[in-house]
Amino acid sequence: MSDESTVIAEIGKPGIAAMVAAFYRLVRHDDLIGPMYPDDDWEGSEERLREFLWFRIAQDPTYVLKRGHPRLRMRHMPFRIDAAARDRWLVLMAQAMDETGVSGSSREWLDNFFFQIADFMRNQPESP
Repeated sequence: MSDESTVIAEIGKPGIAAMVAAFYRLVRHDDLIGPMYPDDDWEGSEERLREFLWFRIAQDPTYVLKRGHPRLRMRHMPFRIDAAARDRWLVLMAQAMDETGVSGSSREWLDNFFFQIADFMRNQPESP
């Protein structure tokens, strides 16, 4: 069974950084979730996700030292995140993983991890 150590062994922090960069290149032009990001802080958004993933997957303390506890749900409350936004986020992240060659055990673990995180961020009820 794969876990964070598999991801670090297979793609490492540089692979995570490349995946996050590819993700933000896609998000920047996305009509659904792109507008949720501040136009004047794309680099900051990318840095925060990269450092969060390094923290969560590689136990790198940089994110916590800069920002404290992740409090992801609280930090995302200002944005309307429904199932469609969750699903788009996941599609773009999958495309970023495809672009950067994330596969095998790392891909399996990350797909599951990203679904759990993205679903947890939802703050809008399901449509009837």
